[in-house]
Amino acid sequence: MGASLTRTGRRVDFRLGRRRPSGYRTRPVALIEFRNVRKAFGKKVIYRGLNLDIERGESLTIIGGSGCGKSVMLKLLVGLLKVDDGSIHFDGNDVVLMDEARLAESRRRIGMLFQGAALFDSLSVADNVAYGLREHLSMSEEEIRERVAESLTYVGLPGIEYMWPADLSGGMKKRVGLARAIAVRPEVLLYDEPTTGLDP
Repeated sequence: MGASLTRTGRRVDFRLGRRRPSGYRTRPVALIEFRNVRKAFGKKVIYRGLNLDIERGESLTIIGGSGCGKSVMLKLLVGLLKVDDGSIHFDGNDVVLMDEARLAESRRRIGMLFQGAALFDSLSVADNVAYGLREHLSMSEEEIRERVAESLTYVGLPGIEYMWPADLSGGMKKRVGLARAIAVRPEVLLYDEPTTGLDP
């Protein structure tokens, strides 16, 4: 499926692959909404009039060339970057207007796998995966250990809790990053180039 988004004053085609949830409605209620979003870094305009709706339960793939703004879009959604103009709504709430407490609550509901895994070098694999659990959820240490082990097993890395990021290959780091993202059981999971560095 194709969709055109206005960027830097011209029409740019992103390739969008959509998989609608079962019971798809003709007029879905969007969980995520970008409305007339503008973002620039100095004189370099990334978005001028970005509009996009994503329905609850929908799978969406955005494919575009390097530097077209895919990573920027994800960071805007979770409040790591601020828009210059426009609005971004998550579950009906404007991300742009959220204070830090409300942003933290929204981030608890969104898991994100960064392009470079973004592990904490000073934390073990176990503590990296457990980071979001300790930050956002009220779980006992025993429950956290069980969730960490379950998440690592899910990504094919059982039993490496004791290891450190420096001991891991690039592909292993990416999978540990995925384990951390899914450990909190997020409602939304964002992948930034998830297959980079992985074996075929």
